[in-house]
Amino acid sequence: MHEPGRLADQIERSWNGDAWHGPALGELTQGLSAAQAHRHHLAEAHSIWELVLHCTAWVREVSRRLGGTEPSLPLEGDWPEVGEESEAAWEAAREALKEAIRGLARAVREMDPALLDRTVGEGRDAPLGTGTTFYVMLHGVVQHNLYHAGQVALLRKLA
Repeated sequence: MHEPGRLADQIERSWNGDAWHGPALGELTQGLSAAQAHRHHLAEAHSIWELVLHCTAWVREVSRRLGGTEPSLPLEGDWPEVGEESEAAWEAAREALKEAIRGLARAVREMDPALLDRTVGEGRDAPLGTGTTFYVMLHGVVQHNLYHAGQVALLRKLA
């Protein structure tokens, strides 16, 4: 398997294990009600639903960058608003993250491997994820998803 294929596999594992770190985002969010996903267990912490929307926004931003768009904050915002609290809206949020991850994995599989060594944006901006290579950015989106998966795992225990 070539490197883009390996990266795509890791991206997909952030949603749908068999991941070494433990449950992936898909498993962690499955079976939660909208109320459980929306609940704020700690006053200054994000809800599971907010974490899902945040991950979706950043996965989509990375996909746009692969498509040639200049790096920016996600179009949806860094922390998109939950909006309507319903079971249908919660399932749509989960589905959107799954599809964003699958779409990014497809784009990575189809990318020119030479892009991996190119720099994302101009100058280092850690919160924006620029000034690194596409290779590092793609590993970063996996790390980002798994960082938030850990938060979801803890919040799920409280749910």
